[in-house]
Amino acid sequence: MSTRTNACTTATAHAALALAFALAASAPAHAGTSGSVSLTSDYVFRGVSQTNQEPALQGGIEYAADNGFYAGAWGSNISWLSDTVVVGDDISSSLELDAYAGYRGKVGETFAYDVGALYYWYPGDYPGGFNSPNTAEFYLGATVTPVETVVLGLKYSHALTDLFGYADSDGSGYLDATVNWTFQPGWTLNLHGGKQWIENNEVFEYTDWKLGVTKAFDNGFSIAAAYTDTDAQEALYTNAHGNDIAGDAFTLTLSKAF
Repeated sequence: MSTRTNACTTATAHAALALAFALAASAPAHAGTSGSVSLTSDYVFRGVSQTNQEPALQGGIEYAADNGFYAGAWGSNISWLSDTVVVGDDISSSLELDAYAGYRGKVGETFAYDVGALYYWYPGDYPGGFNSPNTAEFYLGATVTPVETVVLGLKYSHALTDLFGYADSDGSGYLDATVNWTFQPGWTLNLHGGKQWIENNEVFEYTDWKLGVTKAFDNGFSIAAAYTDTDAQEALYTNAHGNDIAGDAFTLTLSKAF
């Protein structure tokens, strides 16, 4: 079997695994567990498309204990690694699998905090000497609910390994600020601003932002529309297909929570 056939077979297997993972998450939740499955027009992570501006199927499941500890897993199809080349079999990666665990707590009625760790795993085939994209991060977040309909959030993530394949980038950080305002029952305005720092790769650093709205239904379904953009240098974030994956984007996402 040729190398190209092997790569195609691997990509197909990864796509099937992503679908199976998402469907598994849609199984009825047990006590202490929750899950979700989503279909999005573009998987945008920290302002950058992970799927070359194409759709993604995603799913996750989480167990949360009464004492505040939790653990979960999440998966999605991706293409950003293989999109660095148009011809050749050097990189074949079509799946992201994440595992995380942490602790959530509250102080009073309006302040909540969240501390934990997350590992991003990108199974696939890579050329010799390729810096692994697999990444471990520690995160610390807090939310304040000044009124019942408004939630203000701030979260910092710190890379414990090289960040998504950037060489010598351990210690990189991402700051995420959010405002979620439920302006009508079932309708929430979503605002986000973020800053990505990349150690020893400062030219790739950027700021991103999002304006969106989510409509939640009583049956667990929700639909979200969002506009995202960054100030990343276009030349640095244009992939081998000629697409600026850090440019402005409009996405639609349909989700079902369990």
